[in-house]
Amino acid sequence: MPLPIMRIRMPVLHYSSYSAIFTTRYGVALPFLHQPSFTYVSHSSHSQPQLLTKPPLANPDDKGYLRNARTLDESLLHFNQLDPSLKSSRICNHLLVGLLKSGRIDDARQVLDQLLQPDTGFPPDDFTGQIVFGELVKRDRPGKGFADEEIVGLVTKLCEYGVFPDTFKLTQLISKLCGNRKNGVAWELLHAVIKLGGTVEAASCNALLTGLGRERDIHKMNELLAEMEEMKIHPSVITFGILINQFCKSRRIDEALGVFDKLRGKGREKKWIGVEPDVVLYNTLINGLCKVGREEEGLNLLEEMKTEKKNKPNTITYNCLIDGFCKAGNIDKARELFGLMNEEQIQPNVVTLNTLVDGMCKIGRVFSAVEFFNEMKGKGLKGNAVTYTALISAFCGVNNIDKAMQYFDEMLSSGCSPDAIVYYCLISGLTIAGRMGDASVVVSQLKRAGFGLDRHCYNVLISGFCKKKKLERVYEMLNEMEENGVKPDIVTYNTLVSYLGKAGDFATATKVMKKMIKEGLKPSVVTYGAVIHAYCLKKNIDEAMKIFGEMCSTSMVPPNTVIYNILIDALCKNNDVERAVSLMDDMKVKGVQPNTTTYNAIFKGVQDKRMLHKAFELMDRMVEDACNPDYVTMEILTEWLSAIGEIEKLKLFVKGHRVSSNPSSLQTSIT
Repeated sequence: MPLPIMRIRMPVLHYSSYSAIFTTRYGVALPFLHQPSFTYVSHSSHSQPQLLTKPPLANPDDKGYLRNARTLDESLLHFNQLDPSLKSSRICNHLLVGLLKSGRIDDARQVLDQLLQPDTGFPPDDFTGQIVFGELVKRDRPGKGFADEEIVGLVTKLCEYGVFPDTFKLTQLISKLCGNRKNGVAWELLHAVIKLGGTVEAASCNALLTGLGRERDIHKMNELLAEMEEMKIHPSVITFGILINQFCKSRRIDEALGVFDKLRGKGREKKWIGVEPDVVLYNTLINGLCKVGREEEGLNLLEEMKTEKKNKPNTITYNCLIDGFCKAGNIDKARELFGLMNEEQIQPNVVTLNTLVDGMCKIGRVFSAVEFFNEMKGKGLKGNAVTYTALISAFCGVNNIDKAMQYFDEMLSSGCSPDAIVYYCLISGLTIAGRMGDASVVVSQLKRAGFGLDRHCYNVLISGFCKKKKLERVYEMLNEMEENGVKPDIVTYNTLVSYLGKAGDFATATKVMKKMIKEGLKPSVVTYGAVIHAYCLKKNIDEAMKIFGEMCSTSMVPPNTVIYNILIDALCKNNDVERAVSLMDDMKVKGVQPNTTTYNAIFKGVQDKRMLHKAFELMDRMVEDACNPDYVTMEILTEWLSAIGEIEKLKLFVKGHRVSSNPSSLQTSIT
């Protein structure tokens, strides 16, 4: 006797026009549905499943044939052979579970396509939604999941059948899309659910706001907030926190304050009922104000927190303000706030310690930073790598390498792991101090810690070894740079050219310059200056002037004051004052401003040549250039002018008056 077909009416969720009740047929169940687990066939390790040799299933009476289906492949085959009138949502759902669990996305798509056909007799139900939404929110698995671009289409089709994601699943979907930088797809998804009558709450909007904020899309964030207000989606304090945080990060503080005022109902703004600012919001805004130098307004918010007593200031509140005042250089105010923390029994943390230590170091109060650090250690607040880095950098900056090394050793003994910056700072400090042996030891420690030298550090070491005339170590560094894939830059080449020039090895210096140009690096003013200076040191002024001429005529690099000073000084020492004076005139033509060093060199030259008239002209020019004389200038001119009775000219010069064409001074001189 044939098995009777039962017809069961299943209710579907009512959303707007989607209130129809679909009739689902449950005529037969595929055999694998009765089994608690499945036996899957892997196509990679097993032979392809054999197709059944029996003819297609003509009716559900062939129960023996159905019982023979023991694998997912056979079940899928049976499903495809099954008469459409016998298929049901229940069968499809269980088949979907198996297919998705085994990662067979293409087969799952085919089953979904049948479920989502416009005139299907077995439409999706809430369980279908649970299966699909659960799969869509999973982390990306290349080749084993639905593409982000498919999400909107699938969710939309399910929504058309009245199957909507709940708030939790919708929020997860939007967060996933935004996390994958698919804000546009997330925006489309949210608005598709809204358009089809789904319930949308603040949590889902917050997820989209977070994604938009990550991309700094302020326009879309404001648009979404306006839509929330229009659709009566009540925002939470998190909504306002996301907006304020993003405005602060974008340094749009006034807009952040506007949102905050709206939250509190200040001014003309309508207050959001049921939403109150919390301490996180206050801290975010205070931090934003301090980041743009508006610390006093941050203090006003602190006072507001204390007055209203709803949101008590915490450690983060004070840390934001202390950091703001430290960065503004107002350490005294920062210390005052630290005192308030103690009075209010708010415990400082390592961030508080680091902020104050770094702030003191930055303005040169290094020993005050040490005293404060020791005081905090005495109270049980230990420093971390950031604390030691600040102190080590500060002591290296004031050339107190012994202290820097002391804190480096203390850092290691306290269990703090130095980062690359600490090592770089020590290497630089030791090199500048000429302690190349110690610098090499720190380099070895750096390598043992798993770090590598960067280009700047290599340049510092090469410069140090050049100053110590250790050419073999210089070449060692250059070879190591090449092995580690660190390309020399203009600083590297300039250092080498300068060293080789001073050593008198101009042939090698020229080769280095040619290699630099071949590497695509153009010689800079420093490069030319190094070569010119080297020739001048070797008293080869003609060659130096030749290089200077090439620099002015063929290169695109204009000479600067330093190069003119080198040449003028060398010419004067070589008793070629006329050419030095002509270079002074050339500076004026080219618009290169002479400095006190320039004038001192030329004054010495014209003194030796007794070119008094030229000296007066140069004194007037120095006044016109607003170039202040130093003790060397005064020593040269005082010795010379007092010896020839022109001390009154010197007095006029010191007062900033002209001396070469002043009638009264000339009369005084004649008298």
